[in-house]
Amino acid sequence: MNVRRSILIVDDHQSIRDPLATFMRRYDFDVDTACDGLAMRQLLKERSYDLVILDVMLPGEDGLSLCGFVAEHIGTPVILLTAMTDQADRVAGLEIGADDYVLKPFDPRELVARVRSVLRRGARRRADDAAQAAPAADVSAEKRYRFEGWSFDLTTRELQDPNLSPVPLTTAEFHLLRALLENPNRVLSRQQLMDLTQREGDAFFDRSIDTQISRLRKKLESDPRQPRMLKTVRGDGYLLAARNISLAP
Repeated sequence: MNVRRSILIVDDHQSIRDPLATFMRRYDFDVDTACDGLAMRQLLKERSYDLVILDVMLPGEDGLSLCGFVAEHIGTPVILLTAMTDQADRVAGLEIGADDYVLKPFDPRELVARVRSVLRRGARRRADDAAQAAPAADVSAEKRYRFEGWSFDLTTRELQDPNLSPVPLTTAEFHLLRALLENPNRVLSRQQLMDLTQREGDAFFDRSIDTQISRLRKKLESDPRQPRMLKTVRGDGYLLAARNISLAP
């Protein structure tokens, strides 16, 4: 028997919120709604959700702030509803922690497709994380990158900072860092990074690379706003500017 996935829709316009909830229930989602950040926070205290659909322009606390809160403290996937047409604004939302965004006005069927895509990616990520937690079968085959005082183990997927403190990585961040280390001091476009990190069944899109780069940068850089290693080459892609990279057993 299929488990109904729970969705929280947050939008201050009742003319959008209620019809969208009704539409999504037709697709067998369990849907709650909230009109602002206060109502959203209260519902998040009372129950857990599989995904939050969140309008950016809300009265009081705006959707970007709420998205950052969810990403940092709860971890529930978020799809932003936004009227923002500027690419930089949309990327800012993804960097805060959104998993996708949909521009207003939107086709509800497209939103359902986006919701299902995000939920599928989340399920695959959890499965990969569970596999990652399993003991390595062949420790003797262990390989480790060293760069700028950092240590990155390809078998255990453990990243250690220069102080030897472990830094947790998601599966997507692991594959992205590995691709960058395999191509040091070389500009890689978003498409190249997708080709290098995509696995069978994944549904990547170029802005997801921006999100993962931003998250990885926060873990590698002392000042993510002025990155020293993981650099943006405007119009071309990204570059790992690291010295003395080595790979050894």
